[in-house]
Amino acid sequence: MAAGLFEDLLVIDCASFIAGPAAATIMADFGARVIKVEPPGMGDSYRQFRYMTGSPKAEMDYGWVLDNRNKESLALDLKQPEARAILEDLLRKADVFITNFPGPVRDKLKLRAEDLMPLNDRLIYASITPYGEFGPDKDRTGYDTTAWWARSGLMDHVRAAPDLPPGFSTPGMGDHPTATALYAGIVSALYRRMKTGKGDHVTTSLLANGLWSNGVLLQAALCGADLYAPRDRSALANLYRCRCGRWFILAIINDTRDWPRLLACLGVEAWADDPRFATSELRKANVADLAARMSELFGTDDFSVWGARLAAAGIPIGHIGRTVDHFEDAQVAANAFLKPISDQPELRTIDSPVRLDGIAKSEPRLAPDIGQHSAAILAELGLSRDEIDRLAAQGAVGLSG
Repeated sequence: MAAGLFEDLLVIDCASFIAGPAAATIMADFGARVIKVEPPGMGDSYRQFRYMTGSPKAEMDYGWVLDNRNKESLALDLKQPEARAILEDLLRKADVFITNFPGPVRDKLKLRAEDLMPLNDRLIYASITPYGEFGPDKDRTGYDTTAWWARSGLMDHVRAAPDLPPGFSTPGMGDHPTATALYAGIVSALYRRMKTGKGDHVTTSLLANGLWSNGVLLQAALCGADLYAPRDRSALANLYRCRCGRWFILAIINDTRDWPRLLACLGVEAWADDPRFATSELRKANVADLAARMSELFGTDDFSVWGARLAAAGIPIGHIGRTVDHFEDAQVAANAFLKPISDQPELRTIDSPVRLDGIAKSEPRLAPDIGQHSAAILAELGLSRDEIDRLAAQGAVGLSG
């Protein structure tokens, strides 16, 4: 186990799918020992994600590679008393317990904060729910698509046109920022524990993070704005398609200042003499004409040409990246945002988004098979090989292979 900032921490990841486990992944990236508790047999249901309708198909379990690297797998059937006793033994030594199980499942398995925190007064109990810890929807099942994307209002504002259906989110789009929020909560609780010596109950939810992500528009509505009234459009803050088929977004905010610079960059200084575009107000009034003229111009050459010219002139743009672009992106490479997996170096994964100057993160290791570390962890707890085999035979624990 590579040393790191959290090398002295033990984290129990008793969560499923993405948001909860991804928070544990960030802890592991900084050197924490993370034990992933999952059911024997099928394991965490996230292992089946690549087979689900709408998921990209691949031979390798890409979701598992991403969100469960650097962990050990302990397969426990928590419905069985002896498996429950093993979990409690671990919790007496643990620093952090992470779960996102639905409320009724926590009630049934006695995995609520009030069930587990008495075992260890230094334990950080970290919880993710879909809709929050209280209220009529506290026990509803939810995913980032339903709670973060749809319920928050984000989905309602992402449409190709006002009369078209809203757009779908991409897999994990809300789960990963929610995981980062839980990580922040865990670190805050660890800081508080350093002061008080006591553990804490940390919570976040997909809906809370969706509202935060949609915060600008939500705050506008809270301040009386009509979000559905027609809004001014600007040809200088708009999407354009180049001859090669690639799109980019032009993001000029101060068009009074940047308009002459843009015309010089594009080689169309004569547009400054067009009375329709002489002032910022006229450019807004004639936005359709200006946007059409700019679309025609950008369609005459490839993004490699326009992007380089606009960037060199300091004109703010963003090319609409395709996911596979990042494989060879010089900016991504310079910052090591994609990192090789140490035990399979031809395979890369995505680094977690938090860095500290002078603090090395753990080199990514392949995510574990179901129960891959069960025998070793149980031996650490003092169980003999005969006891481990007996528990495996009765299905209380699962052993890899």
